[in-house]
Parts: sequence; structure tokens; C-alpha cells
Amino acid sequence: MAHFGQDPELRREELIRVIEHSLQTLTAAELEALYYDMLTKDYIRP
Repeated sequence: MAHFGQDPELRREELIRVIEHSLQTLTAAELEALYYDMLTKDYIRP
């Protein structure tokens, strides 16, 4: 899903919106699993 020529900041904002929308549909258990995965990959820090 390449968006050639698109402003990188606009693409970033679009990705954030898609991710936020997707997060709203996850159960608590799915969010816990995602949190753990992101934590172990050092994408987030508590």
C-alpha cells in the first residue's frame, strides 16, 4: 500500500487514524497481547 508522492506527515496522520480505529475494536485480552508484544520489541516503554 504505497502512497508515492504523498506528504510523509499526511501519511503518518492517516496511519495513526487507521491504527486508532483498529485499537477501538480490540478486546481487553487482545490489547494486553498487543501491549506485551510491543513492549518486548521495545516499541513502547512503560
